[in-house]
Amino acid sequence: MAIAEAKKRARGGPKPNLTIENMLLATLEYWREYRTYAHIAVEFELSESQIFRIVKWVESVLIKEGTFSLPGKKSLLESDAKYEVVQIDASEIPIERPKRGRKNGTQERKSDIP
Repeated sequence: MAIAEAKKRARGGPKPNLTIENMLLATLEYWREYRTYAHIAVEFELSESQIFRIVKWVESVLIKEGTFSLPGKKSLLESDAKYEVVQIDASEIPIERPKRGRKNGTQERKSDIP
């Protein structure tokens, strides 16, 4: 990432407010903890848009480097690995609702006004 940072400065881009380590830390907090840009921005004393740009820049550098890339769909289809898929249906859960006509449900307030 140091090479990418040097290229960014050579193009005349703005000097970053964070070190490369802090940029990576902000990105990891976004990925791992599912924190919003606003929460991360408060921690690093930056704006949300700056944190967004930092996260996108770190992601693009890591993708271009190729070390952190995932295999494509074709490589998964061509491999000899056997995959077991377990599917769980949790959508049919009975909902407890009060039955009509039952006296032990929630009582309505009775008004004293005739």
